Amino acid sequence: MAAYLQWRRFVFFDRETVREPSGPDGAGAKPFALPPGIAVCDSGRGSLVFGDILCGAGRCQIWFLPRSLQLSNFQAYKLRVTHLYQLKQHSILVSIGEDEEGINPLVKVWNLEKRDGGNPLCTRIFPAIPGNKPTVVSCLTVHENLNFMAIGFADGSVVLTKGDITRDRHSKTQILHEGSYPVTGLAFRQSGKTTHLFVVTTENIQSYMLSVKDYPHLELDTHGCGLRCSSLSDPSQDLQFIVAGNECVYLYQPDERGPCFAFEGQKLIVHWYRGYLIIVSKDRKTSPKSEFAGNEAQNSDKQVLNIYDLCNKFIAYSSIFDDIVDVLAEWGSLYVLTRDGKIHVLQEKDTQTKLEACKLMLFRKNLFEMAINLAKSHHLDSDGLSEIFRQYGDHLYNKGNHDGAIQQYIRTIGKLEPSYVIRKFLDAQRIHNLTAYLQMLHLQSLANADHTTLLLNCYTKLKDSSKLEEFIKTSESEVHFDVETAIKVLRQAGYYSHAVYLAEKHEHHEWYLKIQLEDIKNYQEALHYIGKLPFEQAESNMKRYGKILMHHVPNETTELLKILCTDYRPSGGNEGPGVLEGKKANSEEFIPVFANNSRELKAFLEHMTEVQSDSPQGVYDTLLELRLQNWAHEQDEQIKEKLHNEALTLLKSGRFKTVFDKALVLCQMHNFKDGVLYLYEQGKLFQQIMHYHMQNEQYKKVIEVCELYGDQEACLWEQALGYFARKEENCKEYIAAVLKHIENKNLMPPLLVVQTLAHNSTATLSVIKDYLVNKLQKQSRQIEQDEQGIQKYREETTRIRLEIEELKASPKIFQKTKCSICTSALELPSVHFLCGHSFHQHCFESYSESDSECPTCMPENRKVMDMIRAQEQKRDLHDQFQHQLKCSNDGFSVVADYFGRGVFNKLTLITDLPSGKSATTIEAGLQRELLIHTKRST
Repeated sequence: MAAYLQWRRFVFFDRETVREPSGPDGAGAKPFALPPGIAVCDSGRGSLVFGDILCGAGRCQIWFLPRSLQLSNFQAYKLRVTHLYQLKQHSILVSIGEDEEGINPLVKVWNLEKRDGGNPLCTRIFPAIPGNKPTVVSCLTVHENLNFMAIGFADGSVVLTKGDITRDRHSKTQILHEGSYPVTGLAFRQSGKTTHLFVVTTENIQSYMLSVKDYPHLELDTHGCGLRCSSLSDPSQDLQFIVAGNECVYLYQPDERGPCFAFEGQKLIVHWYRGYLIIVSKDRKTSPKSEFAGNEAQNSDKQVLNIYDLCNKFIAYSSIFDDIVDVLAEWGSLYVLTRDGKIHVLQEKDTQTKLEACKLMLFRKNLFEMAINLAKSHHLDSDGLSEIFRQYGDHLYNKGNHDGAIQQYIRTIGKLEPSYVIRKFLDAQRIHNLTAYLQMLHLQSLANADHTTLLLNCYTKLKDSSKLEEFIKTSESEVHFDVETAIKVLRQAGYYSHAVYLAEKHEHHEWYLKIQLEDIKNYQEALHYIGKLPFEQAESNMKRYGKILMHHVPNETTELLKILCTDYRPSGGNEGPGVLEGKKANSEEFIPVFANNSRELKAFLEHMTEVQSDSPQGVYDTLLELRLQNWAHEQDEQIKEKLHNEALTLLKSGRFKTVFDKALVLCQMHNFKDGVLYLYEQGKLFQQIMHYHMQNEQYKKVIEVCELYGDQEACLWEQALGYFARKEENCKEYIAAVLKHIENKNLMPPLLVVQTLAHNSTATLSVIKDYLVNKLQKQSRQIEQDEQGIQKYREETTRIRLEIEELKASPKIFQKTKCSICTSALELPSVHFLCGHSFHQHCFESYSESDSECPTCMPENRKVMDMIRAQEQKRDLHDQFQHQLKCSNDGFSVVADYFGRGVFNKLTLITDLPSGKSATTIEAGLQRELLIHTKRST
């Protein structure tokens, strides 16, 4: 039972008297007054409804007062109106009144939206009393769904109308309840599809279930209340039925009694309004003559109107009125009707004003819980609530109640800056409070990296491993902290297993490997973890940590690198089911990982060259260098021979064509003779091969090189002759062999050979005797052939000159009888040429391309002319001449050829014979014909 005297009082309503609208002159409006005689009233659908305002003619009226205060009325009954019920969701008004003297009340249902002669349409009229038993109607209630209506009587009976209450044919009336005590209150309660009817008399309270056949009922209590002293709450109080006795106010559910409140005093009126309980009671204790007639006390008594907030347990408003008729709720306000005809309006203050007014008092008295409940019930925003929580927390903190304070600070999360709270609890003695706050901060995903660091440090300081594990082992969907920060803090605090767990769970691969390798030293596990990573991450981490792993677990690391560079698939299937083909890394990039691990490096490189013939060049280069090193340092002859063959086989694999110089340097550095010679041969460096043998004084090898490659590079023989000529020891055998080849190929002039051998003190004339004799004999034979040729050319020249003279001095007789083209007998007109060819004129015109050239001789003449022009163009090609002169075995023939082309003289050749020229021009033409004739003769 709640003690009424302990409840705080506030003034959450402003009281004013309703006044008439101001006149046109702006004078002060006087209070609005209703005519006397109001018997009943209700409100809804935008109007206050009054009944039984007695007029002079004795006709009973129902009046409507809208917000504009313009009264309207219509006649409802002939005698009086005793009860009114205005539905809130429908424009339906239900009234009970009398049209004649005696006890014969009538129920009328009015449709306010429809009109009948200017008045609301009355859709139904029926007697309230079932049968002929006369009794007085005490109360009335109607269900908002228009399917139920209940009427209570003074004899203790209740009549229930079920069905459409607006029509006679669709409803059924029956007696629901009978008793010996007057019915003082009725109320329908709808919860889902279940409908209950509360019935209260002066002595008991009962609940009927109307949604079940036979309407089962339950007696809730054995005491009741007076008229108008019951009401139904709203959903904020779970639709409880409120019954106000003189000692207490009771709340009921359909099946049980709820809480009660000790509000003393004789209750006259009870209403529920927006979460408030409104009670009108006597100002002083006077016992009424009849409890049933609880509203018939002396008019001179003052009446108190109290507005209670049952949830927060305070009085929102309290005021004294003179003889209250009723309290109505409309237009968001309360209207108090008094017997003097005045209307007083109680306007609820806005939420902010109410909270500001009460917070000052509550905070001064440290009633923070009440302030919080009040703020919640008035739907204060989160910022306002947070401020109350903060002040409450500060109050508890100052009192030393740190546990209670931290609970209030937790309620400010999201609004109050966390640093405000954290600074208060940094003391080591309050670290458990700080931990609780930081945990909640993380649960609401409002923590930053610093908060995570601080919380983990709190766990480690408290050595609370269970809480620490609970914090870090939450499911991934519930992670409320920065994982990387947590890993750093745990690692720094020495909680390596926890840090590794976080790193693995949240796929912070770098942190996992760093802790495993640098802190735990679990190299095998780290290597296994890398093997489960996706390809890109496995590749990058092997590049980063490969050297450390190679140092401690070389065999396993080498095997993983082989897989990574050939056909990598994560061991845990992290690449996803869609990856059918394995990926491979660039093996050359992992060579630095094998520093100081030459054995594993060799195995890795040999594996790569076997399974991937297209491995990067760096793999072959490194493998060659490694084999050459092993060969150079090996002492065992058998093993050294094996390594020699391996290195040479690798060189002959054809993988070093693009890096010839690098391979050659490697072979030279390790003095790998066979490799050097092979590379020289592949690079066509024949002179280097011969010089290599010369340096080692391998005379036979020098001769062999000349014999093998002399045809490709003739100067090898000359260099060999010079080499043997400089040797002081007896090299006659080798010199003779060289001279023989030089003689056969005519590689050097004899004089140059003599000069070369003159430097050798051991070489006598007998060495070159045969060479000189053979050479002189060849030259003698060549001289004879040249003299014969000269004589032939002289005779030919003499003959040509005679022909030229004859053409100049003697006439030319044309004796041809046939055409040179069609071979038919010549007929005039005909065309004759000095060359001796004759043509029909029509044949000449058909076949000739030029009027001045013989069609038969023209092809040969053009060849000669082309040769002359070619000689003209090429005679200035000195570079070509020098090259041919240098490379030719017979330099004299090259000079003679270029001399014949006119390279060494300036030749002017006239090829055209314009008409009307002098004898000089004719002579030039004859010279041209002579050249053509000479060409044909040869």
